[in-house]
Amino acid sequence: MPSPKYKRILVKLSGEALVGSQGYGISPEMIKYLAGEVRSVYDLGVQIALVIGGGNIFRGVAASTYGMDRTSADHIGMLATVINSIALQDALEKRGVQTRVQTAIEMCAVAEPYILRRAVRHLEKGRAVVFAAGTGNPYFTTDTAAALRAQEIDAEVLLKATKVDGIYDADPVANANAKKMDSVTYLEVLQWQLKIMDLTAVSLAMDNKLPVIVFNLKTKGNLRRVVCGEDVGTIIREASGDD
Repeated sequence: MPSPKYKRILVKLSGEALVGSQGYGISPEMIKYLAGEVRSVYDLGVQIALVIGGGNIFRGVAASTYGMDRTSADHIGMLATVINSIALQDALEKRGVQTRVQTAIEMCAVAEPYILRRAVRHLEKGRAVVFAAGTGNPYFTTDTAAALRAQEIDAEVLLKATKVDGIYDADPVANANAKKMDSVTYLEVLQWQLKIMDLTAVSLAMDNKLPVIVFNLKTKGNLRRVVCGEDVGTIIREASGDD
């Protein structure tokens, strides 16, 4: 069995990762697949925290462009992440992974309130922890929530699970000659305004020297490969001395 490179990780999933072929909502096949990928890392003894978006149900930014108050729209989006988090918890526990959902908006009937010390204790006891409802504040994305929670729990790396193989020097859909970059600095992501991750989240990661790895979750086994240190995806990091 390969040895993991990291002891504690935070995985950021988009809500769209749950959609599958149906185009909206939560696909039973996709959530089972995601649970299986997480279980493969859990079996290595890695402490796992997760943040999942709500875009498969509701996107606050999109709703605000149609006249809805941005704060109201973002609160609806936060509640959508709670729905996804509870669904993911159910799928993980069916795979034998003890899981706790903690939410930044208190709703004690369905999830624990976010308490840092309790979250860390869950991780130490071998439970997966899903952080829901973003930061609890409007105008902040779940990418930013992921970067924040990763810092708070002292995760060694933030894994940004996407539907692409990594970060390219151009749009690979529009440009057939686009090349995937193995690594890129935080400043390059900010200066080039790469859309792979919310720029506020990148700034937060840069300020705290938190490495971010962008990889394709839809390739089976990729999450485990990344955790074991294989050359998968693109790492966002500090500039080295040779750069």
